[in-house]
Amino acid sequence: MDTRITQFLGHVDTFTRRIANLETDRWENPSPCEGWSAKEVLDHVIDTQRDVFGNRGLELGPRPEGAPHEAWAAHAAAVRSAVTDEETLLATYDSFFGPTTLADTLLSFYRFDLIIHAWDIQRAAGNDLELSDTELAFLETCIPSWGDIFYQDGICKRPVEVPDDADRQTRVLALTGRRC
Repeated sequence: MDTRITQFLGHVDTFTRRIANLETDRWENPSPCEGWSAKEVLDHVIDTQRDVFGNRGLELGPRPEGAPHEAWAAHAAAVRSAVTDEETLLATYDSFFGPTTLADTLLSFYRFDLIIHAWDIQRAAGNDLELSDTELAFLETCIPSWGDIFYQDGICKRPVEVPDDADRQTRVLALTGRRC
């Protein structure tokens, strides 16, 4: 299996662990994504991944239903099954960010989504999620590389100001319009 896919699946596993213990009553709490509950953030992650796979010809089957953990588990299993089609994953296509492959899209934009939305879901639950140095370095690299496309409606809000002495995670999250 292509190493990009293996890495992406590792991020799927990390996301799974990060949402695994969220209490049932916390899924309806508002998230840092204005107007969205934790469950709606999870639905967004599932639906956007389903869209990118479907747009490249890899169908993931019926939209998973049920409790959030169940829907995510079913979706993650469908993703694992779909990524065995390396020919499709490595075929070049034109994206918002220029020519790329599905493997690269998953490892960049959808990796970003898994990191940032795990943080959103944990914040909705009233928990702090400390991102790793590797995750922060990735976010520090990818966010500026996407330019103004990153701040289009429906992706991320414009950066917010933070104090000069803000920690690294606070500064990085501020680039996405989020406040710690």
